[in-house]
Amino acid sequence: MAEKEPGKDTEGSELSETARQMRAAEPYIAAVWKLVGGAVVGVLGGYALDKGLGTSPWFLLGLSLVGISVGFYGFLNEMARLGKRKR
Repeated sequence: MAEKEPGKDTEGSELSETARQMRAAEPYIAAVWKLVGGAVVGVLGGYALDKGLGTSPWFLLGLSLVGISVGFYGFLNEMARLGKRKR
């Protein structure tokens, strides 16, 4: 009978412990990027519209709030989906 090599799990995966931990963290990192991405897109879009239209700071404020809201919704939606998957 063959002995199990260190660093290999029972499924025969050849990933190191660090790689397995990074793979496990990947869905959470993606959820955080949804939150950050929504905020960044809102801020940059608002800034660009204000710069082009000369309406400072109204589009920046409005689109920042929309971007943060959309990002927060995506984050919570992803976390809820991950919670259902763990059960």
